[in-house]
Amino acid sequence: MDLLQVFLFAAQSGSSESGKSSGIPMIIFFVLLIFIFYFFMIRPQKKREKEAQVFRNTLQKGDRIVTHSGMHGKISDIQDSTIIIETEGGSKIKIEKAAVAHREKETGN
Repeated sequence: MDLLQVFLFAAQSGSSESGKSSGIPMIIFFVLLIFIFYFFMIRPQKKREKEAQVFRNTLQKGDRIVTHSGMHGKISDIQDSTIIIETEGGSKIKIEKAAVAHREKETGN
């Protein structure tokens, strides 16, 4: 039985038992559903976005980074919404700050 059938059955059985069916249980269900949706979906997403924004704002010249597409490089210049990275071959690439996935892990060399 899928969820729609359950709702239809609950609405039908509630209206057949009494002439006036209060929708309070259904309202409570929807409020609870919205509450759960907010705390398990929206709130964690906003937290991740805030952490990503703080990370982008703390990038500094000389940091070694990895982009979402997998490019590795060292930051050579930072502008408002873009950064210029220098790759292994010495070439420079201009990318958006949002394209930076994380800093490279430091190796013990």
